[in-house]
Amino acid sequence: MTNYTLQASREWWSQQWLDLLDSYRFKKRLERARNYARQGNVLSIEFKGAKVLARVQGSEVEPYKVSLSLEPFSDEQWGYVIETMSQRAIFAAKLLAGEMPQNIEEVFTANGLSIFPFTLGDVQSKCSCPDKANPCKHIGALYYQLGDRFSEDPFVLFQLRGRTKEQIISDLRQLRSAKIQPNTIETPDIQESISNNKYSVKIDSFWQYNEPLESSLVVIAPSTNEMVLDVLGAIPLAKEEENAANSTSSDVVMKSLNTVYRDVSQKAFLAAMNVGGS
Repeated sequence: MTNYTLQASREWWSQQWLDLLDSYRFKKRLERARNYARQGNVLSIEFKGAKVLARVQGSEVEPYKVSLSLEPFSDEQWGYVIETMSQRAIFAAKLLAGEMPQNIEEVFTANGLSIFPFTLGDVQSKCSCPDKANPCKHIGALYYQLGDRFSEDPFVLFQLRGRTKEQIISDLRQLRSAKIQPNTIETPDIQESISNNKYSVKIDSFWQYNEPLESSLVVIAPSTNEMVLDVLGAIPLAKEEENAANSTSSDVVMKSLNTVYRDVSQKAFLAAMNVGGS
């Protein structure tokens, strides 16, 4: 796979992270770091707060200990950032869906911050190897591995700045709920009506919502996550026999269901987009 193909397959935030390392002038060192990352020399990656700890196998028997961190934002700074996120409906919608908005950096720059480091000097890193250069190839290998992690989960980048995915989503939901739902106090009359079952539930209209939706919060997209069938795994049939194509009975059933599932998903997506509708 060429470097161009690799770049095209990465998410933009992951590529921006790697571009910083690629600006490092010692290209041979970077090539060794890339090879370490591709060959599985990064044995483990662990987050300890905003710091990343890793074990990277080098030329010695004992793996080297590597640490990497960015300057975390303060609680006050994160408060401003999340408040700005909540004010932009499309940002809140995408982040709550686990997706990184294309221009997320605007939220940070509006508050005098940057989610990405400007130079390699902004990245605090350390390795137990005897190489005095920083980044060494072990630190570089971790750097490349983090780029892949960012593609899988963009919230890892936020964690390096001091906030986990759960914290950000929880804060966003609270702010959005406070803005959407008015503060109400149940009066004794209302409480009595509820207790007397005065408000009956109309089954026919229970799932209907006739108010206009905020268009910026409505995002229709085909699913890119694991399907239900992938999560459930193979069907445990009573008798597993291989057919002529060397497939078990459960393989044949799963393949058939997978085709049906994808067909139904596509039709549901087209219906949601109102393709060919009135």
